[in-house]
Amino acid sequence: MPIYRYIEGQSFFHRVHPAVKVFALFIMFWSVYWVDNPLALMPLGILMLIAARLTGAWPNFYRLRWFFAILVATTTIMWLFFYQRGTPLFTIPLFYLDEHSITMPLGRHTHTISFGGHTVALSVTGLSIIFGVGRGLKLAELLAASVLFLSTTKVEEFTVGLSRLRVPYRFGFAISLAFRLAALFGDSAATIVDAQRLRGYNFNEGGPFERMRRYVPVAVPVFMGALRKANNMAMALEARGFGNRVEPTTFIDYPVRASDRLAFAGLILLGAFHFMLYYTGLGAIGPATHRPASKVPAKAVARSDESASAPIYQSSFRLP
Repeated sequence: MPIYRYIEGQSFFHRVHPAVKVFALFIMFWSVYWVDNPLALMPLGILMLIAARLTGAWPNFYRLRWFFAILVATTTIMWLFFYQRGTPLFTIPLFYLDEHSITMPLGRHTHTISFGGHTVALSVTGLSIIFGVGRGLKLAELLAASVLFLSTTKVEEFTVGLSRLRVPYRFGFAISLAFRLAALFGDSAATIVDAQRLRGYNFNEGGPFERMRRYVPVAVPVFMGALRKANNMAMALEARGFGNRVEPTTFIDYPVRASDRLAFAGLILLGAFHFMLYYTGLGAIGPATHRPASKVPAKAVARSDESASAPIYQSSFRLP
């Protein structure tokens, strides 16, 4: 089984400078962060899907197709409960709350609190659906940008790109090492599971908790192997003089071409465009948040400040 998501290719995305690839990943995260409206998020998602087809990274996207769908669906459903703004479209009855009472013995001031005796319902609004879909698309596009980056960038290129962007070498090496070790540990765990199955150990017996308990013995050899690999890696780094140079050399030289400069400029324009969508309010849900200054009475300004400071997320349960 492959332990890395990198796919060999000769596309423009594969040949671009590693620093531009790292900067492109940052710009994708930056662009998704500033936009909430699903309509404003759709073009960026379509752009990443086209890039996946051109680079040959589509197998990695297809492998995660159900995860993308579940991520959007569950996020949308979750925000139906926590984002309650706008006019309700319909109400979904959830459960019936029995009538209860609590008596607080406070001497002469004994007080009884009664509650329940009605159906608890969820009011679904148009804004809650739009907001939930937007949040789901944001998470899906963040994942898609990461998958596209890993499909077209080697770990060595990732390290070089971070160093060219003036990231401290030790920090960049630690990040790239995490990418390597996570894949290696996953491969080791899969190998141990296959070995245990060959010995007749069944991981699929029992309920969900029983299956989780059966995977506990796998963690012991994986952990011991991780300690052994970490010790060997520390000795190998010391033998190669890791940390003796402020700017260590690289085995492969990556020259900066004119196409890299054009790609860098295009990414800056893409990030600026999405920030302007946020600044003008076109990428938000509801009315624009940034409007030209106008002469309004002081009382109106005070009221608007009070309404702006009110909590955005309200409880989704409305008791009739």
